Amino acid sequence: MLLAELLDAPELGLRLMHSTGGTLDRPIGRLVTTDLLEPGRYLSGGEVVLTGLVWRRQAADSEVFVASMAGRGATTILAGKAQLGDVPADLLEACRRHDVTLVEVPIEVAFADVTEYVAAAGSAETGARLSASLVRQRQLLSSIAAGRSLDELAARISAEIGHDCRVLTPTGRHVVPGPSELDAETVDAVTRRFLTADRMPAVATAPGHSYSLFPVGSGFGNRLTAWVLVIDGDHTTWSRDHVEAVHELSAIAALDRARRDEGRRALRPLVADALALVESGAPQAEVAARLRQAGAHAERPMVVAVAELRDDGPGEVALSLLEDVALTVGPAVVAPGRDDLLVGFLPFTPELPEHLRRAFGRLGPGLNRARLTVGISGETSIDALAGALEEARFAQRAARAARAPVSVVTSDEVASHVLLLGTLPDDVRRTYSNRVLGAVLDHDRRTHADLLMTLQAFLACSCSWTRTAEYLHLHVNTVRYRIERVEQLTGRDLSTLEDRVDVFLACKSL
Repeated sequence: MLLAELLDAPELGLRLMHSTGGTLDRPIGRLVTTDLLEPGRYLSGGEVVLTGLVWRRQAADSEVFVASMAGRGATTILAGKAQLGDVPADLLEACRRHDVTLVEVPIEVAFADVTEYVAAAGSAETGARLSASLVRQRQLLSSIAAGRSLDELAARISAEIGHDCRVLTPTGRHVVPGPSELDAETVDAVTRRFLTADRMPAVATAPGHSYSLFPVGSGFGNRLTAWVLVIDGDHTTWSRDHVEAVHELSAIAALDRARRDEGRRALRPLVADALALVESGAPQAEVAARLRQAGAHAERPMVVAVAELRDDGPGEVALSLLEDVALTVGPAVVAPGRDDLLVGFLPFTPELPEHLRRAFGRLGPGLNRARLTVGISGETSIDALAGALEEARFAQRAARAARAPVSVVTSDEVASHVLLLGTLPDDVRRTYSNRVLGAVLDHDRRTHADLLMTLQAFLACSCSWTRTAEYLHLHVNTVRYRIERVEQLTGRDLSTLEDRVDVFLACKSL
């Protein structure tokens, strides 16, 4: 029930002395009865605190009491008059200072009456909510049985709760796009929050907007391969009924995902057969037929992608990730290859490399100590897949040299500095990078000044002060100061090509 409804109960006779914005329209959380001077240690946020004011010995005690409970997120005090005969003015002033709602409880009303009233109202609400939830679950399951799509069910829940619902994966694939797909920057923010949040549901913020994130299914396991419900707005302000509707949609989405995953698993042997045919030099017609059976458009230009996920559990995780990204680019197929590498046959588009970089890059915050490396061949046709596969494998070996959590390298890049660094022994690369950037790394470790991050952005922006400042959301003078400090620590002049190349290669060797 709402606090406003509690105040309207004539049998309690409560009197509102001070209210803060929105408190009256929020559901009542946990009721806590206490007469400790500093009750904060026993609060966790959102509580309504009932107190008989036994703790008050002097006016200054009111500030201590209110500050303690407000500091832990309690929102409301119900103060009884029996001890002092009235609610003191100093308590009212403390509540105003800390934005805490204050309600007076008459002498003739026991705290037990208040708690019993709230409990009875809560039981009635729970019964009605469970009944409505059961009806909604039956309707959703009936819709699934009747062949309704997940998009239609998400639209239905969106209309019911007044917030747009979408289903995304951590790579940014829109399983259910909602009324419109989110832009790339918003997807970056949403997936980063989902992968790094301590608990679920969570709230992600993007410029001018917030999104509530609910995992699909109850035991969603590895977040890298999970689905997430992304819903406009902050769920902490919603009614319980709306939150439960979202949880029910999550359960239905989990059923839909299981069905889709089963279909993809059924196709994997066909893709594995096609890959074996490519590696054995089988006739082009035979390879094409097997790829078509698996769902690929063998008559169109394609690229080959080779991926490896190290130190992050079973190969099923990596296979699911590559399949998920492949689904965002069209009719693509994926299979395990030799040496624990995964191979995907993807439809070619000029934008494909950048699309893969962004999609795989979104996984970085959730990889922990794991490393994901991907190599991509150039555009090829069905009669040249064997050569494209070798290109992609070589590019993937070069990607290992990047030492970043996620590295995507195309075969075109293998003719650049990536090839040079990829052929160097690890100890040679480490020695070189430490000689050039060791002082910068030490400075960052001691001061957390982000000099290395600024340097990498500066080089990526072709040493443009303005573009670097915009990219990092810093003032241009801050960028200038940091780069000058890098020059002092490295003894390099980044206005010269020779020194710029030295520092660039050292960054890539990290």
